[in-house]
Amino acid sequence: MVKTRYLLVASVAAALSMQAADWSSYHGPSQDGRSTESIATQWPQTGPKVLWKVPSNAGFSSFAVAGGRCATQELRDFDGVVQEAVVVRDASTGKELWAQALGTMKVGDGGDDGTKENRGGDGPRSTPAIAAGRVYTISAKLVVQAFDAKTGAIVWKRDLIKDNAGRNISWQNAQSPVIEDGRLFVGGGGPGESLLALDISTGAPLWKTADERITHATVLPTTIDGVRQVIWFLQSGLVSTDPKTGTELWRFAFPYKVSTAASPVVSGNVVYCSAGYGVGAAAARVTRTGGTWSATEIYRFAGNKPLANHWSTPVLKEGHLYGMFQFKEYGSGPVKCVDITTGTVKWEKTGFGPGHVILTASGVLALSDDGQLVLIDAVPGGYAERARAEVLDGKCWTRPVLSNGRVYARSTTEAICLEVGVQRASR
Repeated sequence: MVKTRYLLVASVAAALSMQAADWSSYHGPSQDGRSTESIATQWPQTGPKVLWKVPSNAGFSSFAVAGGRCATQELRDFDGVVQEAVVVRDASTGKELWAQALGTMKVGDGGDDGTKENRGGDGPRSTPAIAAGRVYTISAKLVVQAFDAKTGAIVWKRDLIKDNAGRNISWQNAQSPVIEDGRLFVGGGGPGESLLALDISTGAPLWKTADERITHATVLPTTIDGVRQVIWFLQSGLVSTDPKTGTELWRFAFPYKVSTAASPVVSGNVVYCSAGYGVGAAAARVTRTGGTWSATEIYRFAGNKPLANHWSTPVLKEGHLYGMFQFKEYGSGPVKCVDITTGTVKWEKTGFGPGHVILTASGVLALSDDGQLVLIDAVPGGYAERARAEVLDGKCWTRPVLSNGRVYARSTTEAICLEVGVQRASR
């Protein structure tokens, strides 16, 4: 009996441990804002246990977590000059391991009035990526760099403006580096090289293509009809390319105005996209006949309602989108559940503002713009809240991430690490 019980406990512990995973880049381990980890659905009255909390100055960069380290981008003073910086900490303790300047960035766009309600604020919008023992960054001025994850030493550097006739965007770059199969995908070059795949070992282009203007959205690797591809959300709309060659597969026209910051979402062969500033949302059905691809519009809604995602990319579960569908509804904007194939709103709950969501095995984990961490059932039947805690001061326009039973989150003033993993069995 004792032996049987021990084996059962060991099996449960091993299964729970196997669910844990790094969150090594902006889109997470499966490139779709989703984690297979389960977390506790009941939290103490005081909220999840705080493992560490540290000051973190300005910006809306989220965390990348891998190899016992977590990385983000913020503003730092280097020899009297405030610059964008990549900051790497011990993931368990929050101890700063190293920081590197990424260069100055234009500040003052919107300003930061110190409140949670409005304005863009100053600071980086891009989230680093961690892969192959290195930390990769894209600065506001479209400089791509690789750093040794242990020491912070610069491994390579590519300036898209200088090296690839690059063209930045108003409010500067917000896209995050996306890495797959040794390639780092980044947009922002000039004619004939506006979309690039860089070798993560050297920074040299593996391919470059197209004459497109970037938005603030991060590229999305995905699979449609069994074919791996990367979808770019550009000022012309959606453009899909072969990740190995850069060959265009299909495109879908979509309006651009001021800023597009949320990435597209894919469900089977349905691709959803959205933007604020009155642009609205649309979905296309992507099909392939022989070697020819096409994208046919399913629906399109103009305006900020019923569907607009300002910068928060929704997550998908069983054909339904969950996320912050709002535009500049600070402190009040709703979380919604939306049928991705029809655009029908199944339910909505106000009071979240332009925060962010991820999907866990235990439900949707949302971070409101005023620092409320909320666990919500991912079901289309109605809004059901499982747990809630106030975890951060400052403005929270960043994506919370889940890695190895811990949530890492940032505001414009501080960063936090919370223990939220399911309680493991013990002998």
